[in-house]
Amino acid sequence: MSTTNILLKVNNLKKYFPQKSGVLKRPKNFVRAVDGISFEINEEETFSLVGESGCGKSTTGRSILRLHEPTSGEILYNGKNILNYSTRDFRKLRKDLQMIFQDPYSSLNPRMTVKKLLMEPLLTHNICTKKEAEERIIAIADKVGLAKEQINRHPHEFSGGQRQRIGIARALVLNPKVVILDEAVSALDVSIQAQILNLLIELQEELKLTYLFISHDLNVVRHVSDRVGVMYLGQMMEMAKTEELYSDPLHPYTKSLLSAIPSSDPTEKKERIILQGDVPDPSNPPSGCPFRLRCPMAHERCKVEEPMYQEVKDNHWVACHLYNEIN
Repeated sequence: MSTTNILLKVNNLKKYFPQKSGVLKRPKNFVRAVDGISFEINEEETFSLVGESGCGKSTTGRSILRLHEPTSGEILYNGKNILNYSTRDFRKLRKDLQMIFQDPYSSLNPRMTVKKLLMEPLLTHNICTKKEAEERIIAIADKVGLAKEQINRHPHEFSGGQRQRIGIARALVLNPKVVILDEAVSALDVSIQAQILNLLIELQEELKLTYLFISHDLNVVRHVSDRVGVMYLGQMMEMAKTEELYSDPLHPYTKSLLSAIPSSDPTEKKERIILQGDVPDPSNPPSGCPFRLRCPMAHERCKVEEPMYQEVKDNHWVACHLYNEIN
């Protein structure tokens, strides 16, 4: 059960990547990967970001950790803007903010044993003695379902699900407050996905963790989330509590995404909303509403006026001129 204390707050976050050309490699244009999104995450809450590939959700997660340095905006952790921190000060904070990646194998050094992989961040941050670190490693390995004797093996000796357990252990060994999960289960078989998701839920309850869960799988998101934000072309289209978003979506993009979720009931007739065309080029977004070129309801106002992102119901935000006409 989440609290109401805001732990992480993102205000008007932007991340633009320059497109360079010519002999001098000067910026010719900018890819607006994240284009002014805002949200907050309460302590012990799971907030999810969803959307099609290329919508900017992973860039958002990496920008929060300053793996991509944000172009502008604020990222408040415990009320302090961490974008104002020096590199040295932010390195000290890094133990509180950890990330679990989609591909555990590429994020783990193949030359190091699991023990060394888990030992490295503890010694880097000078958190404890080597003996204490060894005790902590055994304890966290046990929490994620790895046997004591397995910590002396290398990553290639494990299955995909086991490697993701190692990735989880590496993130949690520092006792973080916030964990960003970037498509953390999308590369796993469905049966293994369920095991890892249940493990993450158990660890969140036991260790009182706060999650930013990034995924394109809306079935998974519904299972783990307290609230959900829907991104498109670097902007937030809709945000609400999970059950309200799934039962009463107000944005046509959200409705389209939800219509694609397979039904568990084979007799249920479900109308699929197929979007026309591709996601526009983020270096040259359309005028007005960013979704208008693919929206089945778009009209003249959508071409010239960008919709305001506003709270239209209690804790339910949407950026659409037509939200009253959706249902």
